[in-house]
Amino acid sequence: MTRPGDQWFDDAAGPLVRPYAVTRGRTMGAGYELDILTLVMLADHAPILRRTEPEYAQIIRLCHVPQAVAEVAATLKLPLAVTKILVGDLIGEGQLIFRSPLVSETGTSDLNVLRAVLDGIRKL
Repeated sequence: MTRPGDQWFDDAAGPLVRPYAVTRGRTMGAGYELDILTLVMLADHAPILRRTEPEYAQIIRLCHVPQAVAEVAATLKLPLAVTKILVGDLIGEGQLIFRSPLVSETGTSDLNVLRAVLDGIRKL
């Protein structure tokens, strides 16, 4: 049993709370398309955080400056899928804002570059 203030992570054993428990068994987020490169940041006039789970408070502290979802996951030492769900919860509550990475349209020049790289790798 842990006391208040104790860590919920043991470097030797790993997380003491399993990822499915952190998300309460949810496998889908709040419906936001979050990529590993999606930047999240604290909203300007964010409401008071109502969630008591420590992961939410950690995410809020991290996101005072823009963070990629992958960076948040790495800092929290949580799987990316779990982090996306938690971040999506905070976006849905107006705590965080996000910006997805720009999606470039794949053109024939991109395909030609990929073919050239593949040919170079095959020659090795």
